[in-house]
Amino acid sequence: MVRVAILGATGYSAKEAIRLLLAHPHAQITALTTRQDDLPHLGDVHPSLRGRLDLRLENLNAAQLAERADCAFCCLPHAASAEVIKEILPLGMRAVDLSADYRLNDPAVYKKWYDHDHPDAARMAKTVYGLPELYRERIPKSQLVANPGCYPTSTILPLAPLLKAGLISPDGIIVDSKSGVSGAGRTPKLNFHYPEANESFSAYGVGTHRHMPEIDQVLSDFGGKTTEVIFTPHLVPMDRGILTTTYSTPTKPVDAATILAELRKFYANEPFVRVVDGLPTTKDVTNTNYCDLTARVVRGRVVTISVIDNLIKGAAGAAVQNFNLMYGFEETTAL
Repeated sequence: MVRVAILGATGYSAKEAIRLLLAHPHAQITALTTRQDDLPHLGDVHPSLRGRLDLRLENLNAAQLAERADCAFCCLPHAASAEVIKEILPLGMRAVDLSADYRLNDPAVYKKWYDHDHPDAARMAKTVYGLPELYRERIPKSQLVANPGCYPTSTILPLAPLLKAGLISPDGIIVDSKSGVSGAGRTPKLNFHYPEANESFSAYGVGTHRHMPEIDQVLSDFGGKTTEVIFTPHLVPMDRGILTTTYSTPTKPVDAATILAELRKFYANEPFVRVVDGLPTTKDVTNTNYCDLTARVVRGRVVTISVIDNLIKGAAGAAVQNFNLMYGFEETTAL
């Protein structure tokens, strides 16, 4: 049995991680942390989990965490997560980091996009990017895995195989993503307030969203050629889910059947990627760890459409998937 601590247990991703791990036959949640002054019971923070786990959220230092847990699911904000991780790893703990702290390899790029120096810069380039469909062989021996962002997951999964196969050009890729409000986290903000977000549809972070360098880095690494996308996220008035549409230029004349065949070949043995003929919707994957995706060719451009649940495949579900690989459990356990 692997003892698990959930760091930053008040948020939406933490709630989903707890819910999934409670059904995991090889995991035992032994600690929940908060940076708040009060130490509430889990059932008061997440009422849907009342009666399922009798633990309070606590302020625990690194030594206390290492004594009580073998692995940490870090659901803390960026910078705060790295501050904790750099202390618990030398004590023998393993970690799946759901923040953005270890997704980027270059400290200078991190500083440009996050406006501060990285607290644990030396570890950045050594950390495995936890997208099993691309980097599965690197995950099992890792002490620390960087869980991918939700938007990058929905973007990388349809594009990476096509770049790897040389079917699309790495230049001029446009990514258009729409996310439910839970993607912004649980901390109240004016533009996510119900009267502001309901019955409205808005773009944000145009050219400045922090997931853009993450997408560029992974596609460049996996595809073998420098790739820079134009990424535009949108806020949709629904609780959860992401739908991402990408537009790219084929390297030679191609039809949709060829693109779909390549995607099906690449994901033939992947338990959580489903290549579908029809147009997928966010409801098709709600509360699951699946990514459903498809492709079309429209006026000489390759168009892909993918959907995920931003809190599961885009966060907690992917973290459990990585946890399973790290400890040698069946990858689909609890998912």
